[in-house]
Amino acid sequence: MAKKSIADIDVAGKKVLMRVDFNVPLDGTTVTDDGRVRMALPSIKSVIERGGQLILMSHLGRPKSGADNSKYSLKPAADKLAELLGQDVVFATDTVGDDAAAKVAALQDGGIMVIENLRFEAGEKEGCSEFAGKLAAFGDIYCNDAFGTCHRTDASMVAVPEAMAGKPRVVGFLVEKEIKFLLDAIETPQRPFVAILGGAKVSDKIQVIKNLLGICDKVLIGGAMAYTFELARGGQVGGSLVEKDKVELAKELLAAGGDKLVLPVDTHCGDAFSGDCNKQVVDAGQIAEGFEGFDIGPKTAVMYAEIVGSAKTVVWNGPMGVFEMPPFDAGTRAVAEALANGSSTSIIGGGDSAAAIRKFGLDDKVSHVSTGGGASLAILEGQKFAAVELLDEA
Repeated sequence: MAKKSIADIDVAGKKVLMRVDFNVPLDGTTVTDDGRVRMALPSIKSVIERGGQLILMSHLGRPKSGADNSKYSLKPAADKLAELLGQDVVFATDTVGDDAAAKVAALQDGGIMVIENLRFEAGEKEGCSEFAGKLAAFGDIYCNDAFGTCHRTDASMVAVPEAMAGKPRVVGFLVEKEIKFLLDAIETPQRPFVAILGGAKVSDKIQVIKNLLGICDKVLIGGAMAYTFELARGGQVGGSLVEKDKVELAKELLAAGGDKLVLPVDTHCGDAFSGDCNKQVVDAGQIAEGFEGFDIGPKTAVMYAEIVGSAKTVVWNGPMGVFEMPPFDAGTRAVAEALANGSSTSIIGGGDSAAAIRKFGLDDKVSHVSTGGGASLAILEGQKFAAVELLDEA
């Protein structure tokens, strides 16, 4: 599914309307983590260094209609971008109003501007064609470099590029990389292809499990959702987090998965949600009353590491246990280290898995850490993204 990239387009003297993900955490007017701004820099520099006129648009937070939404202004993100680039970044105090229109018109070659939060306009979430038309009028070229929102149908993701039909519509380097790793892994994986799925709820991963059972050679289950599967197998789960209303579904998945669906063989338990609680390791399905599972056990960690170590492609979404709290981080760490030490194409699907791999200092040892938890999960479910499908083919 190769798409034309911003690098393929002559941008000199052209206005490039680029959707980025500047949904950064703020403390007042201070950006507390500039990772998302930094990740957009390659695409941004590609445009301005080649003489393009760059208009950046993004959402930030969840502003509410009629409320004072000043805390969701993109001005701090624009200021952070200016600091990182070492050049002026113009900021428009509205999105498609007079200030934005005037500043777009005044933009010079090599110049860059950020328009105010897209979600300050109701038309963004509604996918409004009138709002999209006003945004589309700003650009000669459309560029999508916001993978974290590619699974959404917001105006800036779908209606704007639709309104710019006939003009170049391309991906930025960040989205290009995500498509290369995630979509290629699903569509043409090198085998053995192994998926590792963790997290709390089976319900969050139903479609992922169903889709991957039809594609993967093995699907390894960890995290609290393993206890719902254990309940489905008639095991004892003590006070572990389970979804009792999903037990029948877990039975169906077990029947459909056969030996492809791999469950833990032991569990690391505790009698309280604390690193210094009373602990015990028990066989899977043998958790005593008064205890709950907080991690896969050591035998499972070894088994999973061996399966991962022999794989050619691995996709990981969701931790194996409470990775934020030693010693219940051991299972997640074992999987992370197996990925880091292996020779497979290893793809971390954003969210808690990305947080875990970074916590262990192994993010530079894997092939790809996704920037979009929800978007990467949607790809693993087999969803198609309108925001990507309608862009120009390479």
